[in-house]
Amino acid sequence: MKISNTAVMVTREGMGSGDRELPLKLMKTWLTLAGQMEELPGALCFYTEGVKLCVEGSPVLEELRALERRGVHLVLCKTCLDHYSLADKVAVGTVGGMGDILAVQWTAEKLIAL
Repeated sequence: MKISNTAVMVTREGMGSGDRELPLKLMKTWLTLAGQMEELPGALCFYTEGVKLCVEGSPVLEELRALERRGVHLVLCKTCLDHYSLADKVAVGTVGGMGDILAVQWTAEKLIAL
């Protein structure tokens, strides 16, 4: 297993657009397959609606926990959690500020936006 210097920015409560079910299904599949790869991203940053994936009741918590156990750093935007009144419902990841997300972006060799 290798941790790369790639950072993934997650800004939606799923991948793409459409009814709620399809974007969540796509995100679950992406996270599952990413977690099975030999090379993992160094970080996943969650902001705007993306923070909703990291809280109690999210359908992708197990996939995110598996990535975190394998060494992927999960960074959640505190401002976004507060905006959606979810700060007390965080189930996975590390709550940080925009400075933490900026640090990940600035030092990454590659950024992927989902």
